[in-house]
Amino acid sequence: MTDDRKTPFHNPFSVLKRDAGSEDPAPITPGPAAGTARSPASRVIPRAVVRLERTGRGGKEVTVVEHLNLSATERDQWLKALKAALGCGGSVEGDALVIQGDQRKRLPGILAARGVKKVTVAQG
Repeated sequence: MTDDRKTPFHNPFSVLKRDAGSEDPAPITPGPAAGTARSPASRVIPRAVVRLERTGRGGKEVTVVEHLNLSATERDQWLKALKAALGCGGSVEGDALVIQGDQRKRLPGILAARGVKKVTVAQG
């Protein structure tokens, strides 16, 4: 039996294995800092309007965030961050972010943390 048979064909943890006395030719670099993934945006957003909508959705409730004036890539980034923070689904419809469920109580704090100066919640 050769040494080839003693080692597994594919070991995803082989990168993590290190000998105490040997130098690692490719050190493992840490990922981004814990706070950077959800840090506030670099620019300040003047306002956002948050409202609940049921019309045309088969009775399902969604929360719509409008008037953010974001580019297409920024909208996708914001949507991803909001979905992760709220633990729900969502999509982009035109210039608005659509979040599943009634999130009107939770969204103002999250939007303020992301740099929105004024959050208007439409009661309905």
